[in-house]
Amino acid sequence: MPQIFKALASITVWILFVWGCMDLLGGMVGYIKVGFGGPVPLGIQAVWAAGTGSIFLAVAAAKLRQMLE
Repeated sequence: MPQIFKALASITVWILFVWGCMDLLGGMVGYIKVGFGGPVPLGIQAVWAAGTGSIFLAVAAAKLRQMLE
C-alpha cells in the first residue's frame, strides 16, 4: 500500500480519538451542570453515545491501519 493511505488512516484515528474524548468530557460536564440527582437529558446521552461511538471507530481505524503495514 502507498504511504499516503497509512498517513490518512493515522490522521483519521487521531481525529476520531480526540473528538471522542472531547464528546465524553463534554457529556460529563453537562451531566455535572444538570446535577447528579435527576434523570440524564437526552442531549447529554446523545453526546455520550457519539463520543463512545467515535472512540470505537478510532479503535477500528487503528486496527485497519495496523493491517496496512
